[in-house]
Amino acid sequence: MRHFLSLSDLSADQASQILQLAVELKERWQQGEAVGQMAGRTLALLFQKPSLRTRVSFEAGVNQLGGKSIFLGEDAGWGKRESIKDFSEVLSAYVDVIACRARSHQDVIKLAEYASCPVINALTDFCHPCQAMADLMTIHEINGGFEGQHLAFVGDANNVARSLATACGLLGVSMTIASPREYCFDSAFMDQCQQQFPELEFRQTADPREAVRGATAVYTDVWASMGQEKEEQIRIRDFADYQVNAALMKEAGDDAIFLHCLPARRGQEVTDEVMDGSQSRVIQQAENRMHLQKGLLVWLLDHQV
Repeated sequence: MRHFLSLSDLSADQASQILQLAVELKERWQQGEAVGQMAGRTLALLFQKPSLRTRVSFEAGVNQLGGKSIFLGEDAGWGKRESIKDFSEVLSAYVDVIACRARSHQDVIKLAEYASCPVINALTDFCHPCQAMADLMTIHEINGGFEGQHLAFVGDANNVARSLATACGLLGVSMTIASPREYCFDSAFMDQCQQQFPELEFRQTADPREAVRGATAVYTDVWASMGQEKEEQIRIRDFADYQVNAALMKEAGDDAIFLHCLPARRGQEVTDEVMDGSQSRVIQQAENRMHLQKGLLVWLLDHQV
């Protein structure tokens, strides 16, 4: 049985398989072709954090595949009223797949340990694999492949950045991250990337202008993620020089696209001029969450497109 907990668990071939399924399913959806790979199947959405894109993209995607979804918020009592073991064994007896948006990555690992169906990490404090795969799908779609692609991430080396680095390693995209020294990836993660992807061109710098030069995609995220609200004012000060604005995009060049996983704090990590500008692909990127996750569900259930 397959799970989708971290991109580090995938091979390059598996990542490519998921991507290809997503591309095919999107093409069929655009052509108005009905597909039913999840007919008679149910997806449980187990969420500890608020969501727009993750929840709706999964619910709409499952519907397009002919399946059903059940949303379970905090009132389900996961980890409160009963053990994760009991909760996981019971929930997985009812449904075919569980997508979990959790505060703790270890809780998702425990959920998968006891589940009798595939478990998808729909976001944790450690990584956001669905987002990163949809982001790479967007780059592939716009630029016609991955050859010669260079992703520049400007901001905190957070869960999204961590998954992007792994996705780039799997799919052969070079990456540079620009952030203040105290917000860079730690040495353990850098060592892991080097061991798993020895051919990956991956750099860290404190200079955002250096990072974006030659980039084909410029990416940013909020400076203070959910759960870091108490650090927001400190982070606004520390990241003041890391805003993606017109001047920074000019350093990247006219052909570079702009990406953001959303929601955005307009006026902080990115300006309205960039978000709404001709280089922005954030809406296409958000839509691809749905199509990528359809490919992922089909892959997990081992169906054919």
